[in-house]
Amino acid sequence: MEKPAHFDMQSATDRPTAILTGDWTTNLLGGAGEGLARALHSQPGATLDLNGVRRMDTAGAYAVIRAVGEGFALDKVAARPETRRLLELVDNAARVKPVVRAEPRGFHNLTIRIGRGVVDLGVEFLDTMGFLGHLLVVTLRALTNLFRAPRKVRWAPIFTQMERAGLDAIPIVAITTFFIGAVVALLGVNMLRQFGAEVFVVELIGVAILREFNIVITAVLLSGRSASAFAAELGSMKMQQEVDAMQVMGVDPFEALVLPRFVALLVTIPLLTFVATLAGLLGGLMVTWSTLGLGPTFFLQRIVDNVGATHFWIALSKAPVMAGVVAGIGCRQGLLVGGDVQSLGQRVTASVVHAIFAIIMLDAVFALIYMQLDL
Repeated sequence: MEKPAHFDMQSATDRPTAILTGDWTTNLLGGAGEGLARALHSQPGATLDLNGVRRMDTAGAYAVIRAVGEGFALDKVAARPETRRLLELVDNAARVKPVVRAEPRGFHNLTIRIGRGVVDLGVEFLDTMGFLGHLLVVTLRALTNLFRAPRKVRWAPIFTQMERAGLDAIPIVAITTFFIGAVVALLGVNMLRQFGAEVFVVELIGVAILREFNIVITAVLLSGRSASAFAAELGSMKMQQEVDAMQVMGVDPFEALVLPRFVALLVTIPLLTFVATLAGLLGGLMVTWSTLGLGPTFFLQRIVDNVGATHFWIALSKAPVMAGVVAGIGCRQGLLVGGDVQSLGQRVTASVVHAIFAIIMLDAVFALIYMQLDL
């Protein structure tokens, strides 16, 4: 039977003694610790008799030590060996002072930060390769099911993500690239007018829109729109332990969550790139028509004769890579979310920043490759 913690003070001629009884545990401690502290404060030099204590845990031992204060010593305590051992362990732990390590300064601090950055970069690279490998395995498995068992493919989430990442993004992509084309045309007209070559602004618009701005602007917009949404959705599921529940049920989160988003962007980015191309050319056409008087027929004819479709196919060849980057970074950052809202915000921000950085870097790599191929 459990007994609450209790103590009695017995005054003697030479030295008073506090006799502790009952269970000095967390649940039964109550206010015995504070009462013992007041009693010992009023009668300094008292000894402790813990032979009557039935059970004691670390909370009870710490209450006794705190009641005695800085003058606690085991030679003033009468108790069973196991109780004395517990008091000794708790007393040693309570006496340990936290070590405040001074932050390094100057060059030493710089080298430490650089070293940590290099290590974090290596860990990030290994984790990214692991994520990419898992995604490739799931993609190959889905392709196998597509020919052998089409019913196993998760068509509903794929089409849902295609609508959200593709159809719903058409207005913002079209409006943005329309104004990009108009700005390129205005700058081209002002620059080429100094040389009396305003007519070549058509070729400038065609190359800029067909080769670079259509795919880059589309990918950047999807980075801010879709990558952040993927990170927030998967991060919220991770915080609510829905991803863990899926794993317990035997469902692969990559197959159920990552793959539909990857396939959706893989299909919709080429379509959005085509929409961006038309909108950018329309913006350039409106400017050249209003400022130079070059009609739509003349504009389109020069595009066909002097620019051609090669630049458009070059831009379209970047689309699958951009789709993989946007979807992969967004989903990976979402799966790395911890259990707090701060982690969710950090991962959503990281998904957008990393995706935009990767898009710009990959576009530069593609430019170097096609320059070497003379395309």
